[in-house]
Amino acid sequence: MKKFFFPSKILLFGEYGIIENSSGLSFPYPFYKGALQLNEPNHNLSTTFTTPIKKEFTNSNLELEKYYNFLLLLERKKKDLAKLDLIRLDQDIKKGISFHSNIPQGYGIGSSGALVASIYDKYAKNKLDKKKHVITLKNIFSQMESFFHGKSSGLDPLICYLNHPLLIHSKKNISFIKKNYKKKNFKGKGAIFLIDSGSPRKTSSMVEFFEEKFKCENFKRRLKEEFIKYNETCINAFLKENYHSLLKNVKLLSTWVFHHFRLMIPINFLEIWEKGILTNNYYLKLCGSGGGGFILGFTKNYETLSKLELRKYVKEILFRF
Repeated sequence: MKKFFFPSKILLFGEYGIIENSSGLSFPYPFYKGALQLNEPNHNLSTTFTTPIKKEFTNSNLELEKYYNFLLLLERKKKDLAKLDLIRLDQDIKKGISFHSNIPQGYGIGSSGALVASIYDKYAKNKLDKKKHVITLKNIFSQMESFFHGKSSGLDPLICYLNHPLLIHSKKNISFIKKNYKKKNFKGKGAIFLIDSGSPRKTSSMVEFFEEKFKCENFKRRLKEEFIKYNETCINAFLKENYHSLLKNVKLLSTWVFHHFRLMIPINFLEIWEKGILTNNYYLKLCGSGGGGFILGFTKNYETLSKLELRKYVKEILFRF
């Protein structure tokens, strides 16, 4: 079975704001990836895969069977948007197909998104053109990924499937970013990076927490007037490479989240999060829905972090500036 790897994704800006139809900025992150396969993987294909065990493949196959039942139910109700070849999927599941991935689950970088993208890519009867039908694909993926989170924007699978940076203007307006960030200059002192919080999170519980808070009119107003404003300024600054403005507004975002989304910050990071704001050495923000998994970090001098509070945590650089 020929393998097609699908990357993880990073939602750099837009968490929760995109739910309210505001802007977002997302990138594929091929350091982590996954693929459907019938046999055990050839370890020479990717040095990033950790040593697999057969139990993981068996569990993946069982989860795919549950997912198949969900997709079958949609088809029987004539509500399936994807129009998948479920007969072939069922046959492959019985043969032992599994999703081989090094994308950590519950870390906010699209483990379910990569799986959904791979299922659509292999089993869609009539795959849509990637450039002409971006919004339709997003709607298809929203339905397909709802199995995993209860509610999905469809953006994670979309990024994984298109494997291209996207600028989300609104729910119905998404454009490709033409600039090639894969060849970004790595000589600058500043950096945007990932931190491992050490524990996964459950997306659905964080979304439920947000929706409950959003029922409050005062919170809704502040989200639109403050959080979304900072978020959109950060996106514009990043795209224009105005890093002074970027760091200034990331600090505002970080502070806002610390006060209003405190529950979404892992408890072991509350003090570290606050210290970054007070010292201006770095700023932290949510990566996806929050509650655990990866956290995004921003700093004007990455080298100093090895001597500060963040030295204990695994860090992966995304961009230098």
